Amino acid sequence: MDPETLLESLNAEQRAAAQAVTGPVVILAGAGTGKTRVISHRAAYATATGAIDAKRALIVTFTEKAATEMRHRLSGLGLQQVQASTFHAAARRQLAHFWPQIRGRNLPDVLDTKLRIIGPLARQLPGGYKFTPAKDIADEIEWAKVRRQRPETYAPEREPPVPPDIFARLWRNYESAKQRANRIDFEDMLTLAVELYEDDQDAIGLVRKRYAWFSVDEYQDTNRLQEDLLRLWLGDRRDLCVVGDPDQTIYSFTGASSDYLTSFADRYADARVIRLSQNYRSTPQVLELANRLILGRELRSIGTDGPMPSLEAHASSEAEVAAVVASSRALLADGVPVTEIAILVRTNAQLVAFEAALTGAEIPFTVRGVRFFARPDVRAARAALRADASGRLSRIVLTAWKREFGFDEDGPAGSGAEARDRHAALTTLLAVARALEAERPGATVADFLAELARRDSAEADAGGEGVTLSTIHRAKGLEWDAVFVPQLTEGTLPIRQASGPAALAEERRLLYVAITRARRHLALSWSGRASRFVAELRPGMPTRPRHTAPATHALTEADEPLLEKLIEWRRNRARADGVPAYVVADNKTLAAVTAQRPTSEAGLLGVPGIGQRKVATYGAEILAIIADGDS
Repeated sequence: MDPETLLESLNAEQRAAAQAVTGPVVILAGAGTGKTRVISHRAAYATATGAIDAKRALIVTFTEKAATEMRHRLSGLGLQQVQASTFHAAARRQLAHFWPQIRGRNLPDVLDTKLRIIGPLARQLPGGYKFTPAKDIADEIEWAKVRRQRPETYAPEREPPVPPDIFARLWRNYESAKQRANRIDFEDMLTLAVELYEDDQDAIGLVRKRYAWFSVDEYQDTNRLQEDLLRLWLGDRRDLCVVGDPDQTIYSFTGASSDYLTSFADRYADARVIRLSQNYRSTPQVLELANRLILGRELRSIGTDGPMPSLEAHASSEAEVAAVVASSRALLADGVPVTEIAILVRTNAQLVAFEAALTGAEIPFTVRGVRFFARPDVRAARAALRADASGRLSRIVLTAWKREFGFDEDGPAGSGAEARDRHAALTTLLAVARALEAERPGATVADFLAELARRDSAEADAGGEGVTLSTIHRAKGLEWDAVFVPQLTEGTLPIRQASGPAALAEERRLLYVAITRARRHLALSWSGRASRFVAELRPGMPTRPRHTAPATHALTEADEPLLEKLIEWRRNRARADGVPAYVVADNKTLAAVTAQRPTSEAGLLGVPGIGQRKVATYGAEILAIIADGDS
């Protein structure tokens, strides 16, 4: 294909990214700016111009679904020879090649879930720890492994779902059981590849001979293990392009860090920094709301005007759920396809009320993840009850669940996300039992199980192609014509467990991701105490001169001395130049400089509000102030 023809459908920002085919490149791609299109067209342009051999190119994505979509895009451009793969799939493919040569046998099979091993081990824990959900323990093991920790070096500052010494022992037992079963887990695929390439120059030499040109999507979600593997693949070569958006960093709890993205221009001093800010997804009204939440990285809509997003308080959670369902029905009546409506929430437990309400309204829905009555903990809760038990229903239920799960109405048995979700699910089921008691005094366990079976059947019948119910995390990368973001209350979003600037910054980004899923219609709502973020989104509220820094770079008290030095420098420089202070740099720009602390001119170019002219005029002075402040 003619190279210039490839560029015709791209805007100026996208064209610049597609033409940057060699050397280190970082593409900061905001939500809805067409990054998948840019990545595929960049590979096509590089091939068409002879800059790369298509067979030696590797595009890395973070999900198999994204890899499949990328392969489809590449195929449409005639690039069947360019590989698109996840880190795990690429590592597994490489290990499968080398393992028989190194170990004399095939690579072990991969566990489909850690819970098969961790579940029995968790049930053997002492005292109340035996009620800790196995998934919370599995998640903590994954966090530690992607950060290349071991049981004996497990992070002392962590608060695992069980005490650190018990956790480390359970982790060792898990690794031993896995080895006896001749299995590896998903983290092992990367760990084994990294350890192989660190020790075997011949093996990594063959991989480097095979791949010479790399592109990594969703780079803000990279963890240390993936970054180490990427560096080994790359070696001392320079043809690496990373694409990401620090404002969509929402997986820090898994061990991911956007530091690799935000520090890229510092690690590669000659890196080209390209921004994609033209949004093709959302109306100007939706983006105006999103831009109020994340200042300093404004997206620009090229779409037509749409309705104003709504922000609405409700008298109760029941009234809020009913309003969302009624609004969904109104959208359907106006011709919005049922598959183009989504309800996005912070936690799995919040989905239950909407599943029940949509079922009652006979509006079909689909749950991204597992619907309520199909959840393993809900099935286990039903199985723990004996239909022939006699006595007061709610007391029987409480006794059985306390014995089986350590259930306590006052709070979850554990600090992990799964413990919170389980507690919320059991609390929901208990409310059904109490409602049944109130409606039918003398109701039995058999009556309760029959009621749950009825609701289960109704929920299953309502499922299928319909309104999407999802947590915000599961909605990442998706979009709909109409999006509802309900239950924006303190303790929910931001979640109660979010303490400290970094955790609160991640909660802010989570809401930003939810808002930017909407193409045209957007409704935010709450009952009770509104989220602290709501005040910033209300029409007419002044936006604060604050830059919400990516990931862990939220401004803290420790940043104030540097920010004050930069403000003083701006005042003096503006006086010397005879210009207003904002001409030198506005408050958002100085806050961003303080948050990111760039160490090179290329790094400065990655700061919102700083371009080539300002780097040429002020760059040396700003870098000197940063260096002095960090010394």
